[in-house]
Amino acid sequence: MEASDIFWKLLSFFIIGLAYFAAITFVFGLLRKLVGYLRTPMPLPHTLTPGATTEGGAILRVLTEVTIFRSLWTADRWLWAGAWVFHAALAAVLFRHLRYFTYPIPSLVLYMEPVALFFGALFGASALFLLWRRFGLPRTLYISNIPDYFVLALLGGIAGTGMMVSYWLHVNLVDVKGFILGLMTLHPVEVPRHPLFLLHLSLVLLLMLYFPFSKLLHAGGVFFSPSRHQPYQIQQRSKRYVNPLDHQRE
Repeated sequence: MEASDIFWKLLSFFIIGLAYFAAITFVFGLLRKLVGYLRTPMPLPHTLTPGATTEGGAILRVLTEVTIFRSLWTADRWLWAGAWVFHAALAAVLFRHLRYFTYPIPSLVLYMEPVALFFGALFGASALFLLWRRFGLPRTLYISNIPDYFVLALLGGIAGTGMMVSYWLHVNLVDVKGFILGLMTLHPVEVPRHPLFLLHLSLVLLLMLYFPFSKLLHAGGVFFSPSRHQPYQIQQRSKRYVNPLDHQRE
């Protein structure tokens, strides 16, 4: 066996182990955070006004926050535009990646092929716009820190390497799909011997490891935000609040 074959074998073992570790960390880290949100007591109403006064209205408020970023629209139109385009392009890119996980490939994914490059470029450009905004505006530069820059640079790197392996320095799609399906079926095979693909995959795994412990968790946390999902009820404000912990201390 040649030295290069030994190198790729060892690298495959490392990437496969990292992939399973990242998947486990992502799933259980995300569940742990969301369960923590769910178990956090909210004895007092905590609604931002003007807020909905019914449960149905509160649900609609959360849905508008998730789909059209309603509060962001009222706060900063340029940030709203960049963030909405970023999330929409990301959703399209993730949906197109079903071609690597499914067999047969859904027909809608195949229909997206002519515009796939457009969504990839839009995703990368919007990530760069949000990164520029962090540096370019004094008020965002003041409140930004290293994690804010890191995650945007990481997403930009994922977008750039993904576009290059798809449209310029091509990787064998059969090898990629075989590798991904092997991971999913717990029958892993050797990683494709393509350095740029390995870089792209490594950045994605790094993002999966980082996600449950970062600000990106707003993707799930928005559903547990009491200021969004609680209806505003005036009669609750007039009731005297009794701390349940006081009874436990007696």
